[in-house]
Amino acid sequence: MSEFLTQFMERRGELLELTIEHMEMTSLAVLASLIVGGLIGIAITKNDKAAAIVIGIANLMQSIPSIGLLAFMVPFVGIGQKPAIIMVVIYALLPIIKNTYTGITGIDPKLLEAASGIGLSKTQQLLRIQLPLALPFIMAGIRISAVTAVGTVTIAAFAGAGGLGWMINMGLNANDANLVLLGAIPACLLALAVDFVLGKVEKAITPEGLKPADKIVYMPRRKRLARQAVALALCAVLLIVPSVSSLVRSFSKDENRLLVGAQNFTEGMILGDIYVELIETRTDIPVERVYNLNGLMITMPALENGSIDMVTDYTGMLAPQVLHLPMDTNPERVYENVRTGMKEQFGFEVSEPLGFSNTYVLAVTEETARTYGLTTLSQLVQQAPSLRLGATTSFLIREDLLPRLKAEHGVQFKDERGLDGNVRYQAILSGEVEVTDAYETDALLMKSGLLCLEDDMEFFPPYQCVNVIRGDVYERYPELREVLPLLDNAISTEEMREMNYKVDVEGMTTQEVAHEFLVEKGLV
Repeated sequence: MSEFLTQFMERRGELLELTIEHMEMTSLAVLASLIVGGLIGIAITKNDKAAAIVIGIANLMQSIPSIGLLAFMVPFVGIGQKPAIIMVVIYALLPIIKNTYTGITGIDPKLLEAASGIGLSKTQQLLRIQLPLALPFIMAGIRISAVTAVGTVTIAAFAGAGGLGWMINMGLNANDANLVLLGAIPACLLALAVDFVLGKVEKAITPEGLKPADKIVYMPRRKRLARQAVALALCAVLLIVPSVSSLVRSFSKDENRLLVGAQNFTEGMILGDIYVELIETRTDIPVERVYNLNGLMITMPALENGSIDMVTDYTGMLAPQVLHLPMDTNPERVYENVRTGMKEQFGFEVSEPLGFSNTYVLAVTEETARTYGLTTLSQLVQQAPSLRLGATTSFLIREDLLPRLKAEHGVQFKDERGLDGNVRYQAILSGEVEVTDAYETDALLMKSGLLCLEDDMEFFPPYQCVNVIRGDVYERYPELREVLPLLDNAISTEEMREMNYKVDVEGMTTQEVAHEFLVEKGLV
């Protein structure tokens, strides 16, 4: 508990900023879904067939995995809050559409006949009878959507949108439960607060005649109007003010800035911070961090549509997944193919290697190594039928990794489990699996004391780290041609592993580690 409180005090400013970002995205998404969903819900009350189709589509959209939907939208709308808000709106529509439709269609037709008989138009019937009577249903849908939105917005961090998901992801990367709680607890409290406020709003604006007899409270008209005014003010504070704030911030951003991207793991963010501080120190270029991007499915579309200007990646990822080049284990040849391929196909510049390689390794505990006599990859191939593999999903499905190991060497593990992130370290240390994949610069690899098997088969491709830069960046900022190359071949594998360790194990921030490195190298 003391460690949690210490982290809270150290990061309270950052946590407040992330909470505000989270509220802004949630409010804008709920407000948009309320307007869109409410109008759709009203429209489909006129046609049962249309209602079945629309509600079916809304059900289908809600079944799509959120991260997949987010990745799908990035090529069209870029990264940041836009795809995140659209994603949340899609997920929040169903309860509002369905409850609006159910509330209105559930009204006794005789009431509408009577209203028509006294001369009320269709619009008057909707505003004076249908919506007030359907209000409890509609508010229930809004409350469900709002609470769901608070949780779904945490996924937005994987597209660089910020919010409390950023803190949760930092904790997952560092295997730090305190950081996860720092993001999760405010999200839970925010969901409870949203539901509480909307509950009070529902109570205030629901006509007394629709309440159960024991809940009816008789009060003067002035007092009732005052209570409704307070409820509307709470709605404004909860939904409208954060939404307007988010829109104003979006339109007031400086367009003439360099957007430095970073993927959603510690190493990527450290490298991003190194570049940011180096650029800010040596030039007058305004720089913005666009971090926590979930791999190539986010970063490549972001580079193409200008949502980011530069991001670090690895030759062993770019060659097969972006350029679709054949398997090659020669580092120099792979780098040259990546450099020319990225230039020819996308117009992107690729820096010289930064100096370190984050190559795949297969790791086991020392006990497993002794039991099965493992020191090399070829020995593992022979013992695979007796061992359980717990690896990242990319290792399990990428054609140049496990599928190739099976095809070329007939490898068949006793069991294979997809364990992304740091969960695989917990699994191997607890004995649930015997083998896991890792990267050469992983901090937790050093902390856990696992034994890396020597790649005596030269199976894994080289993973040299490079900086990928949009072609127009040097035209906009020619001074970067002298600044960015300062990091070429400047970081050794040992130095990168040590920097990761300081963040993931010792608890330093990525910016602190980046600054320390630049000072040691005499670059700032």
